[in-house]
Amino acid sequence: MTDYVARADRTLRDAYDEPMSLAEYVDRAFEEPLAAAHASRYLLAAVESEGTRTVVENGEELERYRFFDDPHNDGEHAVLGNTATLNAFVDDLRAIAAGRGKAETILWFAGPTATGKSELKRCLVNGLREFSKTPEGRRYTVEWNISDAEASPGLTYGEEPVDREEDWYESPVQAAPLSVFPAEVRKELLADLNEHRGETDELRADADLPPFSREAYDYLEEQYRREGVEDLFAAVTDPSHLRVKNYVVDRGQGVGVLHSEDAGSPKERLVGSWVAGLLGKLDSKGRKNPQAFSYDGVLSQGNGCLTVVEDASQHADLLQKLLNVPDERRVKLDKGIGMDLDTQLVVISNLDLEAQLNKHDDRQGFDPLKALKRRLSKHEFGYLTSVSLEAQLLRRELTGDSEVWTTTDPDVLAERVREPVTVSVRDEDGPTDRELAPHAIEAAAMYSVVTRLDAEDRPEDLTLVEKALVFDRGFVGRGEDRREADEFDFDGDDDGGNGIPVTYTRDVLADLLHADADRSHPELAVERVVTPDDVLDELVAGLADAPVFSEAERGEFEQRLRAVTAHVHDRQEVDVLEAILSEEGASESEVEEYVDHVHAWATDDTVENARGEQEEPDALAMKVFETETLGRFDDGDYLGNDPGEAVREFREDTVMTSVTRHAWEHRDDEFHAHDVDLSTVPVLRDVLAGNDWDDVRRVHPDFDPAQWPDPPEGTETAAVKDRTIEYLVEERDYSPASAELASRTVVAEVADGWD
Repeated sequence: MTDYVARADRTLRDAYDEPMSLAEYVDRAFEEPLAAAHASRYLLAAVESEGTRTVVENGEELERYRFFDDPHNDGEHAVLGNTATLNAFVDDLRAIAAGRGKAETILWFAGPTATGKSELKRCLVNGLREFSKTPEGRRYTVEWNISDAEASPGLTYGEEPVDREEDWYESPVQAAPLSVFPAEVRKELLADLNEHRGETDELRADADLPPFSREAYDYLEEQYRREGVEDLFAAVTDPSHLRVKNYVVDRGQGVGVLHSEDAGSPKERLVGSWVAGLLGKLDSKGRKNPQAFSYDGVLSQGNGCLTVVEDASQHADLLQKLLNVPDERRVKLDKGIGMDLDTQLVVISNLDLEAQLNKHDDRQGFDPLKALKRRLSKHEFGYLTSVSLEAQLLRRELTGDSEVWTTTDPDVLAERVREPVTVSVRDEDGPTDRELAPHAIEAAAMYSVVTRLDAEDRPEDLTLVEKALVFDRGFVGRGEDRREADEFDFDGDDDGGNGIPVTYTRDVLADLLHADADRSHPELAVERVVTPDDVLDELVAGLADAPVFSEAERGEFEQRLRAVTAHVHDRQEVDVLEAILSEEGASESEVEEYVDHVHAWATDDTVENARGEQEEPDALAMKVFETETLGRFDDGDYLGNDPGEAVREFREDTVMTSVTRHAWEHRDDEFHAHDVDLSTVPVLRDVLAGNDWDDVRRVHPDFDPAQWPDPPEGTETAAVKDRTIEYLVEERDYSPASAELASRTVVAEVADGWD
């Protein structure tokens, strides 16, 4: 327990500095200008502080800001995908921070439900909070103490005034320390701060003191003027009255969030309300005293950093009243009391806000919302169109695993997408483990993505599944069949705008995890395994009862099932064939060695052996590889170890064609087989990429797929099945139950046509 307390002490100690004088703060600002940054500049710095990483989305390679991966919270509220939209948001921030053209802009995030908009809000709050705890991200405000001024009534937040020196009152709206300076002095100070900064990196501080701080300042100034003090500003800002402190940015302090359920008049929601019982007590010469104001409105809380209006369609009446905030950066507490603001406005909404904004379109030039629409900079979130991102999101929804996958290696991503998931659920017998089998999450992710793609925006020879693979990896196919994303002219306007939301898929998977499947096995709990077929069947079956889909959408989504089913079955087949033939085939190094020897044989050259010596190509080794590994020839095709005519043609026409092409393209380099993309040689691609059922027939002549569900003891089928199940469990992350079900599914497809 002591260790946890000590760690908590260190955490708080690291987040805060000792209060400083105004002069010390100015020195700090010259050393670290971000200490005096305006809101949009500070937000931009927070986003940029985490750097970027490379991602592939919609087939395009992009640089993504790590800030949106929620790194300080282990990705708990990461915004998955939508990188192009987030980058456009950062571009807007950069223009606003620099005062270039977008200063009056309200940033607007729109899109369907369950596309990550709420996660963006949480990510912004988390990121700003953690950034403000760092030495380079410190955010500063002022606090006041007037208790030792003559006849001082003290300051108050709506309580009885206090007159003890040790009682300090922090600005309730995070007043920027530079706002204490008179406007003309502040202008000179900023000019000096910006002297060596680029135009796009300049600081701004054009907000005057907010009302609460102005009340303290004016009172102190009046007292010291009556006393005849010559250096009034120095007296008012003496460390006994004013000090600068850093604060941790969070909701209510630097971040204001207006939720859909928040109620009240427009003024109450925007800036706060008067505390009626205190107006009389704090009357200041017949006017309202700002100390009697609550400052609990969204703009007051977000002053200094960020203001978010969530579910903005519920607060459409406020949007027009927000127009003067980016324009004039000022609001009113009352008719005679105004408050300057420094905040970055962000509104978040579903698509229904757009309908409200466009309801007067028929009036053309007389549209009362025209000014508002002109100021809104729209950034639209869409459903994920990347299978690997959708798989991450589903895992997050089902297991709480918040890890963000940062690799761009398509093979590594494919492995992660296919991985099984084990979830503990509670039934009448207590906690029970349920397994989403390998490829089950992949099936759900692929089907969800395929429903979101524009079927018209693709060439005729590209299926929707292949389009999904292009979007996910940046290419489709392998070897000579590989096609890069830049070969396709996708416009992307409708991709991700419609389709199955993740919430629907998540609920289907959750229901499957809580129900036993209608199947059994004498030894294995196959009823507790959710297979890819279970997932796809239930996703389609549930469409009929889901009110979020129209009849046309249901019909369209059902038609897209077949291609996804075939793709997932192909993926399972690769696993099972690999398991059946795990003791056969060749490694890539063995294939490279064979190609080296064939090249030396064809060019009358030598090869280097393990001792580094040059020797003749090994005729026996080539023969063994061709007869046993490739299975293309037998002893009758050779004269001893020398190749017959058929073997010669194979080596020269099939193998050497690709090798020669590579050697010609790289003719200034020394040739070696490992420089060749062996997957471009069709016969070698088959060896490297996997096997087929012809290889099973050749290697296991007595294998009978019809016997697979319950093979007789002592048969070759029984032996093959035992080895297959063992391999799938040990090497491919299956459980015995899911391996049994997957192998049954795959083998059953070939049983009918087996000779």
